[in-house]
Amino acid sequence: MQSKDHIFAAPIAQLGDFCFDQKVAEVFPDMIKRSVPGYSNIISAIGMMTARFAQPHSQLYDLGCSLGAATQEMRRNLTQDGCAIIAIDNSSAMLERAANHLAAFKSDVPVTLTEADICDIEIENASVVVLNFTLQFIAPDKREALLKKIYQGLNPGGVLILSEKFISADDTVNQLLIDLHHDFKRANGYSELEVSQKRTALENVLRPDTPEQHKERLARVGFNHVDMWFQCFNFGSMVAIKQVAIK
Repeated sequence: MQSKDHIFAAPIAQLGDFCFDQKVAEVFPDMIKRSVPGYSNIISAIGMMTARFAQPHSQLYDLGCSLGAATQEMRRNLTQDGCAIIAIDNSSAMLERAANHLAAFKSDVPVTLTEADICDIEIENASVVVLNFTLQFIAPDKREALLKKIYQGLNPGGVLILSEKFISADDTVNQLLIDLHHDFKRANGYSELEVSQKRTALENVLRPDTPEQHKERLARVGFNHVDMWFQCFNFGSMVAIKQVAIK
């Protein structure tokens, strides 16, 4: 049975920064479902894009894999021969549950779960790379270098799927999207206290960019084809495709 998220239900005297510890890992599926509008649609589409973009004998990366939802959807939709999935997270609590989650599904596709900082790993022979609500937790001054490394490690014709919480450059629209997101959380059973305390806990660790900033940065590192394919309130997902070399 799925554990219910009550982490911020009671007043917390000293709110520290949000972290992906054992408590969060235990309730993460419920937290994501009730906090991120469109999450299940994004996971499903990651599977569809895996089926479309995965290349034979290549590697697929799930960077910031948490409990392995995207990894499992990638694995389930892989039809090409000789592929392997590399799933990376810096939380041992998350990876422990990801291993249990993935073990519940039968598959011949090899998955390597690695505890590491995604800024430190190498990307090689990649056809699909997923950053599913991960880049927003990376220090802003390290984001472009990570995306550059991903671009360089992608094979021509490969895809990066980048899902994020966004801010709007228009203050009025930005406040509207924030308000709508809070309405979404209240509709899913979160109290005013939970909404407020979680927002405070995330302030120093989740630093979102505008969609325009994302597009400009992806273009700078080399991606020729970039656009938003999904958005609901201030959450969304972008696709960036590495152009096939012209012979």
